[in-house]
Amino acid sequence: MIDTVLFGAYPYIALTVFLAGSWLRFDTEQYTWKTDSSQLLSKRGMRLASNLFHVGVLAVLGGHAVGLLTPHPWFRAAGVTDIAHQWLAIGAGSVFGLMCLLGGLMLLARRLGNRRVRAAARSTDLPILVWLLATLTLGLCTIPVSVGHAEHGDAGVMIALAEWVQSILCLHPQPGLLAGVEPIFKAHITFGLTVLLVFPFTRLVHIWSVPLGYLGRAYQVVRTR
Repeated sequence: MIDTVLFGAYPYIALTVFLAGSWLRFDTEQYTWKTDSSQLLSKRGMRLASNLFHVGVLAVLGGHAVGLLTPHPWFRAAGVTDIAHQWLAIGAGSVFGLMCLLGGLMLLARRLGNRRVRAAARSTDLPILVWLLATLTLGLCTIPVSVGHAEHGDAGVMIALAEWVQSILCLHPQPGLLAGVEPIFKAHITFGLTVLLVFPFTRLVHIWSVPLGYLGRAYQVVRTR
């Protein structure tokens, strides 16, 4: 029953709040739709921490999207075996996950240790950062388990996770696919879904407004004093 609720119903609750809540906030509270950057208050360590965190999290999210949403026959057709796919996910997840964790911990230390930054923060800033780091830590804790699976030539859990995600998006949920998955994977999934649930109520909404136009715009001419 718990698995049915968490992995059959909860994903749709989280996704509905994620999409509808984001749209409603953009429609009714556009003045709050921003990153609330604190770089003007304190630049010390900000660039390194922010770059580590954002590059890491974007790579992790991209890896999850490609690895979980791409049908496994496509990987095999491209000459990538299930075990090779799993080792690739382990390697990339370890590098970018640790990068993101380091940057996130630096941002957390800055937010807790800098009085000006702490005073300017919203009430949701610290909790969502801690929750993101907890979710990331759980994800990193799945890596030793995945290594054990890969060393025994078993890609069953990875395939089950991918098929479960695809079943959710195809509106044909199959929570039973996760019946034999270790608890650490289930905890990571639950924390990740909760990030989607609270997403519209935090500064994370700025992700929707990623400035892709910057990649193709003309150079700015800056005149120094």
